[in-house]
Amino acid sequence: MSLSLTGASTAFQGDRIVASGPLVEVALAIRAFGNAPADVPVLVFDDSTGSVVDLDLRGSDAEIMSRLAERFPPTPPTGTEPPSTTQASEAGTRGRGRPKLGVVAREVTLLPRQWEWLAAQPGGASQVLRRLVDAARRADGGESVRRSRQEVAYRFLSAMAGNLPGFEEAMRALFAGDGEGFEAKTAGWPVDIRTHALKLAGFARGL
Repeated sequence: MSLSLTGASTAFQGDRIVASGPLVEVALAIRAFGNAPADVPVLVFDDSTGSVVDLDLRGSDAEIMSRLAERFPPTPPTGTEPPSTTQASEAGTRGRGRPKLGVVAREVTLLPRQWEWLAAQPGGASQVLRRLVDAARRADGGESVRRSRQEVAYRFLSAMAGNLPGFEEAMRALFAGDGEGFEAKTAGWPVDIRTHALKLAGFARGL
């Protein structure tokens, strides 16, 4: 998943969070924060991947925003993307009807035999694909989400906590899905690093 102009991000200076929120707001906040001591660099993290984001904060606010908009296009609102291959294939067989609220169109590429199978199913290709995806999600039991959260937290912690005591033990707890163990192993870490890691990993209370 690529970061967008409005994507969630968090900026750290040392072990303290100095800004958090949409990328554009974080970038401008860092710009305003520029008069702070520069002996400790500011690192910006993409909260959806845990990776460090390099930002060019030279020039005016308008110049910064222009570069950001070019590099990180805002996510288009739901329903504004171009028609998908699936939608185009069904356009001629389905008349106008009630809009499908919340449906996002993207391209789907399949082999001819797979299109043939979809075409033979009741309800059209889009409905069949949605049912298949929903069934796979139910069978997955949230495991894909857990793995993704673990990877995101690990990337963040590799950059911010690799030298902290108990790092290896904390990583074992992270990938074991042991929230209580992770909390225990990170109890002595700087508060902002620990709190953000708990959030990214999905171990924070209420997440």
